[in-house]
Amino acid sequence: MTAVATTPATSGGGNSTAVRRFIRRNGWNLTLLGVLGLMFVFTKIIQPNYSMAGVSILVLAALPYAFATAGQTMAIIAGGIDLSMAAMMTLMGVTAAALMDGQGEAFGIVAVVAILLMGLGVGAINGLSVVITRVPDIVVTLAFFFIWEGAALTVMEAPGGGAATWLKELIIGTAGADFIPDDITKFLPKAFILLVVALGIVWIPLRRSKLGLSMYAIGSDKRAAHRSGVAVNRTKVASYALAGLFAAMGGLIITMNTGIGNPTQGPYLMASVAAAVLGGVALSGGRGGLFGPIIAVFILRLARQDLTFLSVDPNVAQVVEGLIMVIVVLVGATVALRGRRS
Repeated sequence: MTAVATTPATSGGGNSTAVRRFIRRNGWNLTLLGVLGLMFVFTKIIQPNYSMAGVSILVLAALPYAFATAGQTMAIIAGGIDLSMAAMMTLMGVTAAALMDGQGEAFGIVAVVAILLMGLGVGAINGLSVVITRVPDIVVTLAFFFIWEGAALTVMEAPGGGAATWLKELIIGTAGADFIPDDITKFLPKAFILLVVALGIVWIPLRRSKLGLSMYAIGSDKRAAHRSGVAVNRTKVASYALAGLFAAMGGLIITMNTGIGNPTQGPYLMASVAAAVLGGVALSGGRGGLFGPIIAVFILRLARQDLTFLSVDPNVAQVVEGLIMVIVVLVGATVALRGRRS
């Protein structure tokens, strides 16, 4: 009997296979990163003085949009959508400002914890209403848009309140400015660090957890998920609770940035849906992640910044930005509709 020698796969071949697999799985995210990089190059061309100070301004402006998009992503992955996102953020922001108004610095910790818990509760109410009434998510959350909007105006009719100083300092400036020489500082905005930490604490353990997998399952096929033993209703409520948690973070960011609460809503609803879709999240549910949508947020915010650098009229810039969002959402909706029919 002749033994046949086998040649083990070289480490180089294994590495190249792993790289190809990584590129195949993350192709869209890598494409978005490439687009963002090219946009930064374009920004530098039209604004030669653009530096890390400009990047810091960009990150600070993108922060509430990023949290709104993260919350919207939670709802969409589980097969829903949350049209009350902007109203929830406003409610959390004014409530935080009202709680911290005239209070000491230490009370800011209590206020932050209370607002995060409130966000979970408000989001859970949205989810419970969807589950109990069995009315489409878009209708229920649209109704809650007006409810949370009215609640925000009840808490605070006009801009006011306050915020702890240490909270405002969490997102202003750059990290390491106190212990790194001046010629090396201004390289990492505090706002970006806060964004990565806050999203990572929730998303990294969630993505591979039983709850995270259940969210993807009911988003892909609710009936099949139910037959596989997934607690569909409980998962749906949990997904909306997570959306509320991210909305609370976004509301806190708005208050931290301005130092006061404002019952006037920002343009976060359409922006959150557009960024989620542009980031690879299927409107039909069950597909996508959080990395792509966050990159999409920065692409959309940088596009708005570039329009400003080009001296485009603010009203025209708003129209252009709105058209981009509408086109992205319409394309995403068309793809989702075709996916359901197939």
